[in-house]
Amino acid sequence: MDDLLKQLAAVALEISEAESALEEGAAGAARERLESADEGLRALRARWPQLDARERKLLGAAAQPVRARLDAARAALPRRAAVSVAVAEADPEQELDPLADQTHR
Repeated sequence: MDDLLKQLAAVALEISEAESALEEGAAGAARERLESADEGLRALRARWPQLDARERKLLGAAAQPVRARLDAARAALPRRAAVSVAVAEADPEQELDPLADQTHR
């Protein structure tokens, strides 16, 4: 059981680091930490069938607030936006008639 709680604590630490990264405006780093936390929870879920009822109850109760923090941090991630939303500039060469060029030679 100690191993399971240590794994859950590692997930919680990843979430804490993601929350700190979000506060600093480092969305990319936060996203990476949250993905790592997701992986940690998936690993714990994979072990769920081997746990007895007492272990499931304890781990489930401990994991609930961790999952809530993960969901809140994920919701706080800024949406990805296009690199540029400016209007494209006109290219003067596109406005030239290629046939007119040949007649002037």
